[in-house]
Amino acid sequence: MWQMEPMLLQLSQQVIVGILIVLAIIILVFALIMLKFARLWLQAYFSRADVRLSELIGMWLRKVDMRTIVLSKITAVQAGLKLTTNDLESHYLAGGRVPNVVRALIAADRANIDLSFKTATAIDLAGRDILDAIQTSVNPKVIDCPDPKKGKETIDAVAQDGIQLKAKARVTVRTNIKRLVGGATEETIIARVGEGIVTTIGSSVTYKNVLENPDKISKAVLEKGLDAGTAFEILSIDIADVDVGENVGAQLQAAQAEADMRRAKAEAEKRRAMAVAREQEMRALVVENEAKVPLAISEAFRSGNLGIMDYYRLRNIGADTQMRESIAKPKKPDQT
Repeated sequence: MWQMEPMLLQLSQQVIVGILIVLAIIILVFALIMLKFARLWLQAYFSRADVRLSELIGMWLRKVDMRTIVLSKITAVQAGLKLTTNDLESHYLAGGRVPNVVRALIAADRANIDLSFKTATAIDLAGRDILDAIQTSVNPKVIDCPDPKKGKETIDAVAQDGIQLKAKARVTVRTNIKRLVGGATEETIIARVGEGIVTTIGSSVTYKNVLENPDKISKAVLEKGLDAGTAFEILSIDIADVDVGENVGAQLQAAQAEADMRRAKAEAEKRRAMAVAREQEMRALVVENEAKVPLAISEAFRSGNLGIMDYYRLRNIGADTQMRESIAKPKKPDQT
């Protein structure tokens, strides 16, 4: 019995050592966890952001950027917004830009713009910059028409009198949050405004009317409702500059006259060729008929209708005719 007591004592010591080792390991793991998450947890705790330690561990296991989520929630809470950690984490996992959405919600709240978290995340996931949209809604943006980045400096149009005008416009727009998802972009606004300017100038009787009242262009274009179906609301369209270009009407008339002259030359050449062909045809007919004369004379001799004196008389008339023709022809300069 006395021998069993040392053995029990030794066994109890080993158990105690094992328990101490396990406790040490638990304490070490807890210390590491606290070292990794304590700073963010303390920041959230003292900011009343209500981020639990278990949520931080879950974000770490799901490979979520804890710092982004915690700081974004702290920012939202300090601004008076009610956002849950789960909402922010879900948007982050969906590929959204959480800090951008939070800043946009704060800006919308300060500007009294009705914007829910669901709408903001939908706009962000659609690829639109929601913060820039809110800023544009508060502070309208000016768009150059046409866009100089596209390599075109002016919008060219021709009035009814044939004079070309080169115009530049500036469009002031404000973001329409309700139409931001699925609405057309700035390129559509630029294209529609350019089309409206071309149509308005083209309907002017003379270019002088446009130069005298360029505001008529902006009024006529603005009345067309060009912002329908777009993510913007057009506030104003201002004509920045109007320059006189080329006389397109005169150029078209000159080109038409040149075409008419070429057509007339072609028709004249056609008539000349037909006349030459007709002349050649008549000459061939004369040669053919002259070849029949000896045959006719021979036939007249055989039938007794032509005598020898009559034949010599014909020869004399032919020789006399040839002599008269040779005398009547003018001599060439090189002939003596």
